[in-house]
Amino acid sequence: MVAAVIGGGGYYLYNIEAILEGDFSKAEQFQEQGDYEKAAKIFEKLYLYHPDFYLADRALFQAGEILNLYLKKYHEALLAYSLVEKDYSESPLAKKALQQVAEIYKNQLRDYPRAIVAYQKLLDNGVGNGDRVQYEVADSYFRLNNFEQARIEFESLLKNYPDSSLTAEVQYRVAVATSLEGDLKKASESFRLVSEKWPESSYAIEARFGLAGVLEEREELTSALEVLEKLRGVYPNPEVLEKRIIQVKDRIKKKQKAI
Repeated sequence: MVAAVIGGGGYYLYNIEAILEGDFSKAEQFQEQGDYEKAAKIFEKLYLYHPDFYLADRALFQAGEILNLYLKKYHEALLAYSLVEKDYSESPLAKKALQQVAEIYKNQLRDYPRAIVAYQKLLDNGVGNGDRVQYEVADSYFRLNNFEQARIEFESLLKNYPDSSLTAEVQYRVAVATSLEGDLKKASESFRLVSEKWPESSYAIEARFGLAGVLEEREELTSALEVLEKLRGVYPNPEVLEKRIIQVKDRIKKKQKAI
């Protein structure tokens, strides 16, 4: 009798797992067919009613992906991703879920303080693309107009990830943040560093344009004009460049008349 009960229990467990696998496949089919509402509901139910099912973490993460990418229900997606991270912290999907949380806060909801918290948690937990995550932290501070902290975060990126492919852009962002802080001398040095260290980068051209702006602010108008005129033929927005050149020339003339 006992053996029969045990055997029956094993059959039930095997059967329920097969049923759940079938539901998971059905949800995937609905997703492929573009029936995202149905797919999301099935994935969510798999987690809600069978959280110990071996595909439950994938089901919950996939529900989050559908809510985020297709249905644009960002707050519901946040909940799904957060539950993946909380309930399945050992799953390979936990970090991916936290990454999605950070990106929704930053790029969809423009909630930069919460984005910073999520990105910082990723850094603390260790991620393969740490330079990119650090960049997002810095950029979030920049969007909050906290230019000092943005600069600090960008400088930390340069220090912690010296071989990052983002270094030219990051040094440029350091220069921009520094100029917005009002330290024009240091900003001019930072802009020059970009064009000298990464002359082939597109940011070298932008840095030269930024340098001209800083020189103009410092009333070094002749030097600013010289930098701008050397950008002719290479600056991607020639109309803007010509307007700046005319502007600086006009300021030089007015200054000469005043003398």
